Amino acid sequence: MQKLKNIKAPIKTRLKVNDEVVVIGGKSRKQRGKILAIDKKRGRVIVQGVNLRKRYARPTQENPKGGILEIESPVHISNVSYYDAKEKKAAKIRMSIDKAGKKVRISSASGKEVD
Repeated sequence: MQKLKNIKAPIKTRLKVNDEVVVIGGKSRKQRGKILAIDKKRGRVIVQGVNLRKRYARPTQENPKGGILEIESPVHISNVSYYDAKEKKAAKIRMSIDKAGKKVRISSASGKEVD
């Protein structure tokens, strides 16, 4: 049987869509925003207002003027960290089981449950 090469398993993450994150590496470092999308297969996230690229659009019926648009480009998931608003700093997220036996996400900086 032949081995398959270059097949990666999806990235595991404790981040979810609409979490507020801070960029901890790269040219967009120290910028904050909400997660708009997560691509677990490629290990990337799109963060609102971070890593903006200029896109040149030709006129269409939806956008009759065309012109230059700024859109968010993906950032590698290792370059973002959960932002704890109470502690006002980046924090790791850990998993715990509450009294009802349900898994919950907990911020390591404040010890409070995340959403």
